[in-house]
Amino acid sequence: MPKTNKDYASFLLRLWRAQEHGRPIWRASLESTQTGQRQNFTDLECLIAFLKSQFEACGQDNEDENFEG
Repeated sequence: MPKTNKDYASFLLRLWRAQEHGRPIWRASLESTQTGQRQNFTDLECLIAFLKSQFEACGQDNEDENFEG
């Protein structure tokens, strides 16, 4: 049975290295494959915070017991 939108998410993640004040940093964008909406992030911490905010209310299940996340 297919999962509903609130039970499934798929994203295209893009990462690239940029320079800020002469030092390398990582930038990221996340694009929903379902809606096409793109979100840009100035660093990896912002990316992780965004993902946590989107999915922390969903809780954890044991659907894939081999996944370490």
